[in-house]
Parts: sequence; structure tokens; C-alpha cells
Amino acid sequence: MKKKNVLISLVSIESDGENKNRIELMTEGTLRYEDDFYEISYEESEMTGLEGTTTTVRVENGSTVMLDRTGTTTSDLVIELGKKHYCHYNTPYGSFTVGVQAKKVESDMNVNGGSLAAGYTLEINAEYAGDFEINIGVKPIKNTEGSSNG
Repeated sequence: MKKKNVLISLVSIESDGENKNRIELMTEGTLRYEDDFYEISYEESEMTGLEGTTTTVRVENGSTVMLDRTGTTTSDLVIELGKKHYCHYNTPYGSFTVGVQAKKVESDMNVNGGSLAAGYTLEINAEYAGDFEINIGVKPIKNTEGSSNG
């Protein structure tokens, strides 16, 4: 598996049908890749409310996104067009199962970074919980000595 350090720009939009919450984040992380997937990992911050959590976003075949969180909050969400997935979500306040229905998955990830946009609806106990959208941009961090980074 190949790996490089990257700069990640993340915009997350959450809507419950009445209110919208938007979070923008710039952070350093890693990009790992093989022939059929790209994986971005970064540490969450106090700003996102998930401090102490590592988030890994894996894009497979450009059409399936797996959002994995470990640490103070753990979750394994699968966002795949045309399929509804039931996933586990564990917070310091309790655990529950969520239904995830993709509305959009667009990726142009490559060995030099790229972008990912995913939109999905979440249900908790078969009740609408909200619409979510994530937009991620990934750029390699330039090595000041001119050697390759990865």
C-alpha cells in the first residue's frame, strides 16, 4: 500500500429539514492507496465536536464511500448509491443503528489527491435524522527539500 502526507480541506453540511449546520476544516492527514481504493485519514478536532477521534474515509471504485471513526466516537458508515446500509454508531452518550441512503457519490481521487463529494440521508430507529453532505479536497504536502513525498 502506498502512502503520502496530504492537506485535507473538508466541508460538512448537516440539515434536519429546518436548520443547516456547516463545518469547514483544514487539516493534515494521510492518503493511502492501491489500485481499487483511496483512503484518507485525519484526526478530528474540538471544532467538529469529535476531539479524540480518528476519521478514515475510504473510496472504493469511485462509487462506494466507507466512513470509519475510531476513538471517543466510533462508527462504520457505508455510503453506496442504489443501496441502503444499516450501520453502527457509538458515542459517549450511547450506541444506535443508523440507516444510510446515498444521494450522491462523486470522486476523482487519484495518487496526487483529488476530491470527493458524498450526500446521504440518515435514519435513526427508522425515523428521519437528517441530510448530510461532505466535500473533501486532498492535496499532497510539498517537501521543501524537493524529494518526493511517498
